[in-house]
Amino acid sequence: MDDFDIKLLRALQDDGRLTNYDLAERVGLSASQCSRRRAALEQAGVIESYHAALSAPALGLDVIVFVQVTLATHSPDNSKRFATLIDGLEEVQEAYSLTGEADYLVKMAVPDLAALSRILNDVFLPHESVAHVRSSIVLDRLKQTTRLPLRHLGDIERKATPKRSTRKNATGSPRSGTR
Repeated sequence: MDDFDIKLLRALQDDGRLTNYDLAERVGLSASQCSRRRAALEQAGVIESYHAALSAPALGLDVIVFVQVTLATHSPDNSKRFATLIDGLEEVQEAYSLTGEADYLVKMAVPDLAALSRILNDVFLPHESVAHVRSSIVLDRLKQTTRLPLRHLGDIERKATPKRSTRKNATGSPRSGTR
């Protein structure tokens, strides 16, 4: 991955609908070069997908909640049952297996507290895989992004470039060399 790929990724994170022509203008390459690079990044799995970001409040999903879930028993079968439960809930936006007190952290978007109560009391708590749930309702969102940090990619590129050093030759005169 070089600087052009990093610029291409940054531009696509800003606007995934950029045409190859517009992308080429931003990155400083020809449209055909951008097209080839984009296709290569897609093929490599670096670019996973393109999608529209919808507004939860505009769609009436006014409550964002994080639910910590502790399983009833720790076994592969119980984990699979819980994963199946989560997969079947449209309200679940993200779910993570964790270390620490809770086994899972689940992020949901729901229209109101009544909907949240229904999911917690009628879906999570009676489920055979679940022992305990603890929910935290979001009061205010301080930051939301789907952007991934790319700064470290430039750092990796710089670290991979050999450093030039100045060493003295047998006569004591400086000479350039690569370490």
